[in-house]
Amino acid sequence: MAGDVPPLGLYVHLPWCVKKCPYCDFNSHQLKTARPPADYFDSLLRDFDRELPMLAGRRVESVFFGGGTPSLFEPRQFAHLLSALRRRIAFADDAEITLEANPGTIEHGRFEAYRDAGINRVSLGAQSFEPAALERLGRIHTPDDTLRAVEELRAAGIANFNLDLMFALPEQSAAAARADVVTACRLEPTHISYYQLTLEPGTVFHARPPHLPDEDAAWHIQLVGQELLAAAGYAQYEVSAYARTGARCRHNLNYWTFGDYVGIGAGAHGKLSIELPGRVLRSSKPKQPREYQAQLAAADPGERSPIAVADLPFEFMLNALRLNEGFASADFAARTGLDMDAIAPRLAAAQGRGLLEPTATGWRATALGLRFLNDLQATFLA
Repeated sequence: MAGDVPPLGLYVHLPWCVKKCPYCDFNSHQLKTARPPADYFDSLLRDFDRELPMLAGRRVESVFFGGGTPSLFEPRQFAHLLSALRRRIAFADDAEITLEANPGTIEHGRFEAYRDAGINRVSLGAQSFEPAALERLGRIHTPDDTLRAVEELRAAGIANFNLDLMFALPEQSAAAARADVVTACRLEPTHISYYQLTLEPGTVFHARPPHLPDEDAAWHIQLVGQELLAAAGYAQYEVSAYARTGARCRHNLNYWTFGDYVGIGAGAHGKLSIELPGRVLRSSKPKQPREYQAQLAAADPGERSPIAVADLPFEFMLNALRLNEGFASADFAARTGLDMDAIAPRLAAAQGRGLLEPTATGWRATALGLRFLNDLQATFLA
């Protein structure tokens, strides 16, 4: 393969929630029993074994347990899975292992058990600290649950944690949005994901739209929030990601720089570079948990297909242009197997529209480009 082998991440999808939120378009399913099925973790391991022949000589740099609500599962299940994975493939000594958690599903002292299982980073879905806002969002937790979860994290010695925070919520005022950011900063997470609520097709909110702040109001809220985050020491490095020094999410950075990742679990997606150009493979697993487990039992690993060479520039830019610092030309060549000359006319077109600017090593979106990111990314469509 041309260039350096990209870093390898592992994404593990756990698709169950206590309650489906009306804005959520992720592959998640409302739990109909007291606990998720225990044999699901056996399926995850079987899934990984199907992927393993394509991972010879690779090592895992990061693991992300996403959902759904992964914290519905017991710490011992994560310990067993991580131990089994380490017997199959090398892990980096400092591998980042993240668990998504809903503040309303954490029992007292449980983070300590997750830490012992191998979790060293947690992402808490706070979303807001206003009770009425959480209720309108269909969340099952309260602001006090989030405060308690942060205390539990610190008591467990998990200092590296993210808070998810949304803005431009139904009926949200600028003052309420500001108060959310101030409260989040006071909790001193190492990382804050700060993003605007959007109405995604297939969701309850899309079918029955709530009253949201208009576009200008949402933009003002975003700017104020960014100023507060910067003042509190959180540097923006991606459209919706802000981190203290040394605390950028390595797993997500791998996505944004077109690195490789294995996806296991119902509805999980993966991307592996086999031979460039033209051999970047996408994989996907069935969304329904029962279908996913049935296919694995029948030795069906899911769908896998190469990304067309003509589509590689767009696939790369879709994520790389989200980064404040943009991308290095050398990384584009290494990740896609293409020469920069292949996209020179499109780079020039985007620059001419004021959406893109050169850097010492490559290119990055301008402030205007970040505001109209969809337009900028569309420049690179085949």
